[in-house]
Amino acid sequence: MKIRSVVSRALVGVGVFVLAMGILSGASSTPKAAPVPVSTETHCVLLGGSIMTNFGAIDQNTTMGTATGNLRGAVSGTLLGAPQPGAGNTLVFHVQHHWVTESGETLFFDPATATTVPLSQTLFAVLTYPLHLTGGTGKFAGATGDLNAIGEVDLVKGTVFRYSGQVCFAAAAED
Repeated sequence: MKIRSVVSRALVGVGVFVLAMGILSGASSTPKAAPVPVSTETHCVLLGGSIMTNFGAIDQNTTMGTATGNLRGAVSGTLLGAPQPGAGNTLVFHVQHHWVTESGETLFFDPATATTVPLSQTLFAVLTYPLHLTGGTGKFAGATGDLNAIGEVDLVKGTVFRYSGQVCFAAAAED
């Protein structure tokens, strides 16, 4: 019988404690601020397509051409100086991209580095070619993304690339 008495007293004590906490934790005198929508939320999408450009369309160091896929439109790339020797038997090109989508949005990119292997005096196989999107206009305002391209650079005939990656749109920029 003593065990029942101890258990009963413990249950009564817990009940009184819970009731007291409920009474003492009433409404706060300081109202809480309404939650503010977070504008830094993003929505990311995978994308891919191809790029085909020709050198000499603008000048000797600038390509111009078309892009297909998710970012279809017009593209160009300007060589930022002469290609530099890289590790092993590689040659590194530094390129600034210019891109306008079919619907008229402009895409902004950091200068890119294409690491290639020479196949001839004018033909290069692309080993790595990361591209970093830093924003743009229209739905690309505030967007960021990372793409990678594979393909070839022909200093006489032009370039052919396959791009793939991800773009993250700012929540306010989604349509």
